[in-house]
Amino acid sequence: MKQKLAVIALGGNALLRDTETGTIEEQERNTTDTLENLVHLLTDGYDLVITHGNGPQVGNILMRNDAGETLYNISPMPLDICVADSQGGIGYMIERMMRNVLNKHGIDKNIVSVMSMVTVDHKDEAFQNPTKRIGKTYSEADANLLNKQKGWQFKPSPKHQGAWRRVVPSPEPIDILNKEIIGKMVREGNIVITAGGGGIPVYLDNEKNVRTVDAVIDKDMTSALLASTIHADEFYILTDVPFIYKDFGLPSQEKLEFLDYADTLEYLKAGTFGEGSMAPKIRACLNFIENGGQKSVITEATKLEDKSYGSKITMYYDNQKLAQ
Repeated sequence: MKQKLAVIALGGNALLRDTETGTIEEQERNTTDTLENLVHLLTDGYDLVITHGNGPQVGNILMRNDAGETLYNISPMPLDICVADSQGGIGYMIERMMRNVLNKHGIDKNIVSVMSMVTVDHKDEAFQNPTKRIGKTYSEADANLLNKQKGWQFKPSPKHQGAWRRVVPSPEPIDILNKEIIGKMVREGNIVITAGGGGIPVYLDNEKNVRTVDAVIDKDMTSALLASTIHADEFYILTDVPFIYKDFGLPSQEKLEFLDYADTLEYLKAGTFGEGSMAPKIRACLNFIENGGQKSVITEATKLEDKSYGSKITMYYDNQKLAQ
């Protein structure tokens, strides 16, 4: 019988907590705690692909860019190189921690980290309205200067009064360039770590050469695309809440543990889920289900093994056996 294949998308909380400064010791500890929750999938016979975010880490890389240019006149690297840097560093950390977790549990498996370029449409509407804030905060005067010098676009920071942050487009992912080898390696029993930070955004020009764009791709949308492309059975998003909630934070808040595709879509259209938080994750889950996936799960990073936690989305409610 063919083994089940699951794609696990690690959110920022799986690697770095909001209350932490981001030391490597903190990130390694959090990563280990999260990976421990994947062991039961391996013992149940699943093949695994692990994807991950890079929000805090790539922001730090960009700030090191700024410091190096200001203090030492080091040429700053473009955003695609910064995303690639984060893929390498975080992928290495996950791989090393996973090797230690497997060693602890006596599991013998190869683990490989794969750099991933993800194609986008360089004419995507997102390029006309950059919304993704990256890097450090600037004064309005410095933001205006950088806009003139480098063409960067800025918007006010919602968290810091009077501060401005660079914004870049977040286009839809179209394809993952190395999808075939990812699928082949995971089906051979290897654990594959890939699609870090949503992938390095690129596009193909008229001669099919790979070109870069200053953009970032939503990690969960890329993860769902990868899961569909390699025909995964299940898709998990590990985040900082144990369930999806209707009207989160309001008096009408309601836990939603089991959902079918149609009801989830209606909730999404009605604005039930926050656009800056849960809505993109739910869109990713629906994309996976719509493209043939059996089950999507959103749960807290350290609760995956406990099946009393987590919101499960299937195509129909009569798929309850899948959702258990």
